[in-house]
Amino acid sequence: MAATLKIDFVSDVTCPWCAVGLHALLKALEQVQPDIEAQLHFQPFELNPRMEPGGEDAIEHLARKYGSTPAQLAQVRNTIRQRGAEVGFEFHPNGRARIYNTRAAHRLLYWAGAEHPDKQMALKLALLKDCHRDQQAMEEPAVLRRAAEEAGLDGEAAAEVLASGRYDDEVSEAEAMYQSAGIHAVPAVVINDRHLISGGQPVEVFEAALRQIAAQPA
Repeated sequence: MAATLKIDFVSDVTCPWCAVGLHALLKALEQVQPDIEAQLHFQPFELNPRMEPGGEDAIEHLARKYGSTPAQLAQVRNTIRQRGAEVGFEFHPNGRARIYNTRAAHRLLYWAGAEHPDKQMALKLALLKDCHRDQQAMEEPAVLRRAAEEAGLDGEAAAEVLASGRYDDEVSEAEAMYQSAGIHAVPAVVINDRHLISGGQPVEVFEAALRQIAAQPA
């Protein structure tokens, strides 16, 4: 009989390491089947909650935030692109053009998880692709609606969620809960509400952790 793990993937759409980590986790989950099944839920974390409308040039933002030089940023982009290729995720060669506020994307993901949980994963994957491969403006309702439709969700319903501000309080509460639990960087993978795996780990690290946790007594 397969062990079932509850996995909360805490992340931000704008985080490239979250894209790497998620695809590595998905590959690990493929490799542990049929012994281990997972209930995967996507939880919100905003890296730039105070970002103004229109966003900011990504290179300028990262240079100011981390003190990185253009050469250092180019090296990081190359590393991320290589890690993405290893797990089947394609990054734009130049990375993100701009960095945007992702609050609306998190509200949309919360809606999918609450009302259409079977489609939340597809929405997350579509949003990551739009952000990191296609350099889309992740604050734009039209972009978010298209991602919802690509995930098999109703576009009109998604547009209503975006326009109404629904699930804003729920996103705030979820973010506060994970931050109070000590999560201050993403991706963070929480298994069975007890075990934390931090960062965009390689497939083999996720696989070993999944097998170890699944083997523990309930």
